[in-house]
Amino acid sequence: MTLTAPAGSDAGVSTDTGPLLGLGAAPSPIDLSHDLGEPGWLTDDRRAAEVLARQLPAETNPLFSSYVDLRPVRFADLRAYERAGEAPDLSTAVPDGASALLEVSGDRIVARGVSPEAAARGVIVDTFEHVLRQDPGLLRDLLQGGATLPSDDRFGQVARALFSVGILVHVPDGVDLAEPIVVRWVQGDPGRALIGRTLISLGRDAHARVLDEQLGRPDVAGGGSEAQAAQTLWMGTTEVVLGPGATLDVAGNEDFGENAASFVTRHASVGESAGLTWALAVVGGGFVKSRTDNDLVGRGGSVQQAEIAFGGGVQRFDLTSYTRHLAPDTSGDLLSKGIFQGSSRGYFKGLIRIARAANGTDSFLGEFSMLLSKKARSVTIPSLEIDQPDVRRASHSSSVGPIDETQIFYLMSRGISRDLARKFIVLGFLEPVVARIPLPAAQDRLRDLLDRKWIPGP
Repeated sequence: MTLTAPAGSDAGVSTDTGPLLGLGAAPSPIDLSHDLGEPGWLTDDRRAAEVLARQLPAETNPLFSSYVDLRPVRFADLRAYERAGEAPDLSTAVPDGASALLEVSGDRIVARGVSPEAAARGVIVDTFEHVLRQDPGLLRDLLQGGATLPSDDRFGQVARALFSVGILVHVPDGVDLAEPIVVRWVQGDPGRALIGRTLISLGRDAHARVLDEQLGRPDVAGGGSEAQAAQTLWMGTTEVVLGPGATLDVAGNEDFGENAASFVTRHASVGESAGLTWALAVVGGGFVKSRTDNDLVGRGGSVQQAEIAFGGGVQRFDLTSYTRHLAPDTSGDLLSKGIFQGSSRGYFKGLIRIARAANGTDSFLGEFSMLLSKKARSVTIPSLEIDQPDVRRASHSSSVGPIDETQIFYLMSRGISRDLARKFIVLGFLEPVVARIPLPAAQDRLRDLLDRKWIPGP
């Protein structure tokens, strides 16, 4: 199934009334909402998302549309989970060094806990279902109208329409959390689609760190039996709303099994003098498509984004970012780095938009890929749209190529073998993102994963 369409065309636009994306089985958003006992406003919100999802092509930006290829994803073989219930052995323990944990595995919530210190300060880390019972107004104010997701992203709108479980992370005004919040999604069974949403809201002058993990399961890693070889799908969102003066660090680590297809939509609204940092690592999965949107809506807002991808075998990574400067004196620093070996493919696509009202903007976008084999391929497409000439900086840079032989020669002249020199250069290339992961155990796990993905070369 290929969905490729330039803006303004009908190619890739669904006009049928069957399951969204041609999923083998999925409830209608209205039926799903009724089965979950949701209020009418949320049912209407799901329905509005469905209407958008059926109208949108897979890619609305003509600069990027020719690089969209969804043929590796077997949508018709996948059945969406309809709800996530609590596991019988639900854990309420909070990991050492964390302030909260919520973990979803397939159609089960397997862990949910908030430290006493965080709970006493009004921090919420819970499912939409529970929040709707305890404080429905909070969720309604954040979600109603769909402003927390890009209206022109088909896959984000599918998640908005069909999510089986949502997670809310809310940090009230003035609360400063020293220890990170962990949100963990574990892929579902073969042949199943797990669709979820994560909404992160920080009040005025609040400060927090979130570790957002998407992990595979060893028992469905692919290969072997027919059941193991069946595909599994993760489709999710990370939606961020930052109040004035708030700061948030989000570290994302994606390590699904090789049989997994993954679609992730991230969207952030950054208020006055607020700051957002993304540190994103994409390592696992057979097919990964992500989109990250940063809307700098308040004067002095800032975003820093560092993203790495390490591909091997026949993995396909399609990673897109948009940063919109909509207010004066905003700043953005976005860096994407990829390592590709075997026959893997990587596409880095980015766009910075500077609105007329955004005088004093300082923004940079860099996309760099390193190819470790003759069959590996990568494309980088950084771009700018500037409607305000009075800016401090608006620039981009990109490159695709092999490892620099002069760096290898330098390390070999110090007594290091050629293969070890190549490995040092590659892992050092990726380290700036690894170092931003907030939990030491998660850092070590990512470094170990990168080390194991390494394939000795010439």
